[in-house]
Amino acid sequence: MNVPEPVRPPEAASVPGPAVPRPAVPRLDVVPLTGRAGVRAAGEVSLPTRPVWESALERAVRDGGSVYYLELSALAFVDAAGAGALADAARRFGARRLVLDRPPPALPRMLGLLWPGLPAIEVAAS
Repeated sequence: MNVPEPVRPPEAASVPGPAVPRPAVPRLDVVPLTGRAGVRAAGEVSLPTRPVWESALERAVRDGGSVYYLELSALAFVDAAGAGALADAARRFGARRLVLDRPPPALPRMLGLLWPGLPAIEVAAS
């Protein structure tokens, strides 16, 4: 009995075409604010950038002032673990305030849902 061989597609390396772009590596840039205690964070908080985020939050906890600002208007995304790190930092703030200035909309919702009643966190819309 004669069975035909299956037809195989050509090797991917031998097919000319556009190069497939590599996924962008997530970034998180944190710079001190001028004129008030705090930092500006830009980029995203996710697994690859979490050490930078946690380091910035640790500095906030150690800062000693009564109010510390996190200017987050250029933050595109915060994953649940990043929000958890923020909640942990807020718990260590005691009577001080941690002001989230223009955070991504999902961040206050996530904090309210998963870590309700954090008295140290204040969300500023402007």
